[in-house]
Amino acid sequence: MPAAAAAPLISSVQKLVLYETRARYFLVGSNHAETKYRVLKIDRTEPKDLVIIDDKHVYTQQEVRELLGRLDLGNRTKIGQKGSSGLSRAVSAFGIVGFVRFLEGYYIVLITKRRKMADIGGHAIYKIEDTNMIYIPNDSVRVTHPDEARYLRIFQNVDLSSNFYFSYSYDLSHSLQYNLTILRMPLEILKTETTQTRQESFDIFEDEGLSTQGGSGVFGICSKPYEKYVWNGKLLEAVKNTVHRDWLLYIIHGFCGQSKLLIYGRPIYVTLIARRSSKFAGTRFLKRGANCEGDVANEVETEQILYDASVMSFSAGSYSSYVQVRGSVPLYWSQDISTMMPKPPITLDQADPFAHVAALHFDQMLQRFGSPIIILNLVKEREKRKHERILSEELVAAVTYLNQFLPPEHAVIYIPWDMAKYTKSKLCNVLDRLNVIAESVVKKTGFFVNRPDSYCNVLRPDEKWNELGGCVISTGRLQTGVLRTNCVDCLDRTNTAQFMVGKCALAYQLYSLGLIDKPNLQFDTDAVRLFEELYEDHGDTLSLQYGGSQLVHRVKTYRKIAPWTQHSKDIMQTLSRYYSNAFSDADRQESINLFLGVFKPMEGKPHLWELPTDFYLHHKNTLSLSQTRRSYTYWWTTGVLKHLPLPYDEVTCAENRRKLTVKKFHKYEEEIDIHNEFFRPYELSSFDETFCLAMTNSTRDFMPKNMGIDPSPFTVRKPDETGKSVLGNKSNREETVLQRKTAASAPPPPSEEAVSSSSEDDSGTDKEDEGTVSQRSTPVKVTDTGDNTKITENVVQSTKDVYGVNLSDVPSEDDITIYARFVQLGQSQHKQDKSSQQFCSKHQLDRVINL
Repeated sequence: MPAAAAAPLISSVQKLVLYETRARYFLVGSNHAETKYRVLKIDRTEPKDLVIIDDKHVYTQQEVRELLGRLDLGNRTKIGQKGSSGLSRAVSAFGIVGFVRFLEGYYIVLITKRRKMADIGGHAIYKIEDTNMIYIPNDSVRVTHPDEARYLRIFQNVDLSSNFYFSYSYDLSHSLQYNLTILRMPLEILKTETTQTRQESFDIFEDEGLSTQGGSGVFGICSKPYEKYVWNGKLLEAVKNTVHRDWLLYIIHGFCGQSKLLIYGRPIYVTLIARRSSKFAGTRFLKRGANCEGDVANEVETEQILYDASVMSFSAGSYSSYVQVRGSVPLYWSQDISTMMPKPPITLDQADPFAHVAALHFDQMLQRFGSPIIILNLVKEREKRKHERILSEELVAAVTYLNQFLPPEHAVIYIPWDMAKYTKSKLCNVLDRLNVIAESVVKKTGFFVNRPDSYCNVLRPDEKWNELGGCVISTGRLQTGVLRTNCVDCLDRTNTAQFMVGKCALAYQLYSLGLIDKPNLQFDTDAVRLFEELYEDHGDTLSLQYGGSQLVHRVKTYRKIAPWTQHSKDIMQTLSRYYSNAFSDADRQESINLFLGVFKPMEGKPHLWELPTDFYLHHKNTLSLSQTRRSYTYWWTTGVLKHLPLPYDEVTCAENRRKLTVKKFHKYEEEIDIHNEFFRPYELSSFDETFCLAMTNSTRDFMPKNMGIDPSPFTVRKPDETGKSVLGNKSNREETVLQRKTAASAPPPPSEEAVSSSSEDDSGTDKEDEGTVSQRSTPVKVTDTGDNTKITENVVQSTKDVYGVNLSDVPSEDDITIYARFVQLGQSQHKQDKSSQQFCSKHQLDRVINL
């Protein structure tokens, strides 16, 4: 018998309409073509219980119309009365977020607006734009409670229209490598599992007489979501065992962005997906370190997916992905914000001599990613006052202890690098050093690609390709292991480090698909600018969610090409972050605890706003002692080491097969026919509204507009030649030229020996704690005020000679001093440029004069 194909299942419930009577709600769901319907009946006469009946029959359009007509007729107050309808339409929706109850009855949360954000092989990813929260019990049975309204406001403080994503057919909680690994499982095993685990709920649409002869039979596959990254898991708990799985829509929180990289007309989609953990979730200073189960604060899994959009098929297309993780240091630590300090002292809350919490955390990572686990620790190592170094010392001790019991080839790799110290050094190029680390990391972990090596390894051989790690299989490569990056907040430094690693991995991904001849990408190319913009949006979004402001330091900051106006923006972002942490984070934390089900309101118990702390809610061992204690030496889950370096979650075993739902379909069935799902032949389409034409495009948005320039996105451009300026300011061309000159005259990157010698010469004092914010971001020291008079006289004379402007006409002497310092700063950076005093444009000079 020839092998049948396998495909992801597409949810048959994509459009919803909620109808209401006095006694019931009727939720009618249909597939996108509106040819098949399902019905949920929700009882409204129960004041506190949720009673839902799933009608297992699948209706046609005519049948559902007749059903609604009978319901309308049967619920009228008088037979034959036409004045008032017995069945009214309440709301239209695109999915169910879940059901929630506080102190009264249940609410249903529906997605009423959505926006397409990305497309992976024809599988659409949507962002929630608006929701509707509807109270289920009718007014006649409602038992009011005085605190219900306050709980409702707290719950709704979690803005579901802000960075929550879902898909009807693609599992967003898992990586692309996991999703495609499922499709490669032997079909004989899937057939066996289908026979053994067949249940009535699996039969979505009964279609007897299907045959797998000639490849016409297709197995639809659906896996259980990874609970850590699902944010509405608790909201669906009340119904997930009683309704058909097509009603269950799992959402993730984080970031999703996609751009099109056109390589001589060939569309390559670059997608960035960030999954924020729902375990130990919260805001910056209120959630630090890890809880008793090994879940860390601000844990985000970032995946970059690259695929050729000209062939949209998981089996025939070319797909590649790379995954990396950020998260707080996995220790018991916190910071006291009651002192209202910008940098509260770091305290270790519990002694953990056997690294119990770190063992739980790394055990989770070994199961999901395999080995090696690489830690890139960016916290400060040398400080005048011991602050961040406390975390480094404890983390080193924990990793050293745990590595004693692991086989040497699977040991956790620890890379410490004081990024803040390197940034202050004039001799060190931060990004060059990060690039060296990134090359080492990608070579150890490898990346995922579903194509064999014939594109690059045979036609365009490169010596770096042979050193690449991971696992090589007949159909491509697998990523084994992951990079885990952290600083104290896991925001600014971490995002830049992740961008450099992602840039290195992107070069290997493009090379593996035969799109470039060497696995290397340079800055100031259209491809890297497009990728940098994605990562900046990604960093800003995650920083707003956790820290309350956008990124303070960006890739341009570490490249030393950020515009001089960026310093004031950095100050505003710092103040915004401080304000958010001091005044609004407590309310946001309460909302997150209520939304995720960490706190459940109960009669006779303290209310959420009456709790002095939520510590015991996130640390379950404070409420009850565990009956079983994990081993201090064999700290990993049974079976994990057996399959390393492969991740345990992706191996073919009985436990993983139980997580799959498998059903046999005809190959043209709508639930697996991705062609009809993507191209929508049954509806009128407009090119102006087509997502693939509206997304960010490297040719339209980044390539130079003048003709005759090389259209390759891998050609290095000058900042004034590109569609989008590398400095992020399209209107000020002169400032762009200025910054290009500044970057070009910067000292060349030092060798490894120079970097190491400069590190040894560092005094070890924490200069960041001594200066102001503007001084921290400026590597050049400003002259004391005692020298201002002489500098001012020189500036007045030089500007009069060059620009014909007499600065003595400026009414304020302070403005002259400000400009004098600005010119002196430029002179110190351009000692070899004889015309350095002329680097300020007339436009900028006018701005100084008109202060």
